[in-house]
Amino acid sequence: MAGDALLYERDREGAVRCALCAHRCRIEPGGRGLCGVRENRAGALVSLVSRTVIAAQCDPVEKKPLFHFLPGSRAYSIAAVGCNFRCSFCQNHEISQLPAEEGCIAGRELEPAAIVEMARESCAQSIAYTYTEPTVFFELAYETAGIARSRGLRNVLVTNGYMTREMLRLMADRLDAVNVDLKAFRDDFYRRYCGARLQPVLDGLRTMKELGIWVEVTTLLIPGLNDGDEELRGLAGFVRSLGAETPWHISRFHPRYRLTDRPPTPAASICRAAGIGKAAGLNYVYSGNIPGDSGGNTACVRCGRLLIGRSGFAVDRMDLAGSACPGCGTPLAGIF
Repeated sequence: MAGDALLYERDREGAVRCALCAHRCRIEPGGRGLCGVRENRAGALVSLVSRTVIAAQCDPVEKKPLFHFLPGSRAYSIAAVGCNFRCSFCQNHEISQLPAEEGCIAGRELEPAAIVEMARESCAQSIAYTYTEPTVFFELAYETAGIARSRGLRNVLVTNGYMTREMLRLMADRLDAVNVDLKAFRDDFYRRYCGARLQPVLDGLRTMKELGIWVEVTTLLIPGLNDGDEELRGLAGFVRSLGAETPWHISRFHPRYRLTDRPPTPAASICRAAGIGKAAGLNYVYSGNIPGDSGGNTACVRCGRLLIGRSGFAVDRMDLAGSACPGCGTPLAGIF
């Protein structure tokens, strides 16, 4: 279902300039932006997914992954089709690339108020805008988030971080936490494998921190592409510049979509990257999706006491005094 879009300006000869993401597409009459879900109709920009949801389900918030935001809670997770990236290793390409590859807008119509009620009925404490790129279904997320906030629910984005400062400023009052996928620390990687640029992601992360949004960062480690020591030191150093309290999640790659000539990430590479993150001064570094690994646990940065124990996406131990270590009293960074 189409609806009026936000964040755009009319340009010459009926074209419009979208100001939602860092591509800032100039869209001719009858055309669509790179995301495939924003269309110029007679000089007005409309969102083709302002009421159309392709996925809706309740997840552990750890699956986002968010480890320092209401740990152990459930996040009602929604998505619409479309993305402003063209990642050759996309894990959800069947829905993220559907508009770009097939021109198709799929899903069912849902009103924002109905989404919020579904979240409440599922006993979720937050709504996550995730699976595809939530920036491109901003109008749906923005309206839903406003209703959710009024009904006592929090809001989180799981994003590639390629939004504009204007979008973040508009969303900030309704947004509690984000997980940003920082895919590499080289512009040529972003251009070749994602169809984007690195600098807007770095700028977006800094803006989120400035706006007081809780930020966690994820990097998918791809053998031979972004797993060199120098690049990992660059990634860890940048995350550290956001604040030592910023969690960094390091995840394993599995061959998918158009990038099938690489093997799954060795567990040793994940551990090496985690060591680089800790050496850079990060307080919370997590090694993801390694069966049997303890890299998802949260320890006190001062005394080392285990505060949150995790098995996969499940929290099986919570030892906090409010939001602090019960042993030494050191606060645990995050939202609890």
